[in-house]
Amino acid sequence: MGIIAWILLGLIAGFIGSRLMGAGGQGLLMDIVLGIVGAIVGGFIFSAVLGVGVTGFNLWSLVVAVIGAMIAIWGYHQITGKRL
Repeated sequence: MGIIAWILLGLIAGFIGSRLMGAGGQGLLMDIVLGIVGAIVGGFIFSAVLGVGVTGFNLWSLVVAVIGAMIAIWGYHQITGKRL
């Protein structure tokens, strides 16, 4: 995937993940960063467990990225001490 696709996937995943976590938005830039980190984390976890991680700009990759973004958002809140 190109950098633009990663940014778009990260933005979407960060936005959806923050809404599902009830954390509200962290701001556009932080949502993108947490979404991209989430895509990487989710891709690594899903690759290790299921053998398939982020495969491109598709629905499966979005699901993996959102789950990873939720993990990243949880970790971010644990580190910063903010409540969800």
